[in-house]
Amino acid sequence: MDAAARIADLIAPSVEAMGFVLVRVRLGAGRRPVLQIMAERPDGTMNVEDCADLSRAVSAILDVEDPITGEYTLEVSSPGIDRPLIKADDYVRFAGFDAKVETAVPHETRKRFRGRLLGLDAEGTRIRIQDGPTVFEVPLRLVREARLLLTDELIEASLKGRLPGVLKGAEAQSTDSRDDGSAPPSPIAFTEPSGT
Repeated sequence: MDAAARIADLIAPSVEAMGFVLVRVRLGAGRRPVLQIMAERPDGTMNVEDCADLSRAVSAILDVEDPITGEYTLEVSSPGIDRPLIKADDYVRFAGFDAKVETAVPHETRKRFRGRLLGLDAEGTRIRIQDGPTVFEVPLRLVREARLLLTDELIEASLKGRLPGVLKGAEAQSTDSRDDGSAPPSPIAFTEPSGT
């Protein structure tokens, strides 16, 4: 188990107890690595206060458990509109939107797939993605990284509050007030130095 997975196991119970869904934990490399914790509420909302509260809770756990040697920077953020696709459910939830998928090893002679997400196959083990006229079925176990692509369609859906479980906090504002062409909300982040 790598360091990010160990940290995810350590913090997941507290993150969930606070009412959040843990989206991703990533630990960078370098002299002062960045520990990125990406989370959101079950309805897809996340605000600055949520990030700050979660950051304090995670910091307390990491101070006690001390899973990272040396100094690091803790960054707690929301997934944002062009969010990473992590779980199998993400590929079903965001079917119909464009994404890019990169595999760890070549599949059908390529490692990069970019196109319209069509969900998963009947067994739920392969991502279906349409690139032009071709539909590829990429095994989930091969996926190294995947994320939604920022398109006009995705922006419009987020502004209208039509993305499944994403940015629904924007619905608190009237839809008419968001039809002014303003940009959709960006990922919200709270960053602080941590460690010793």
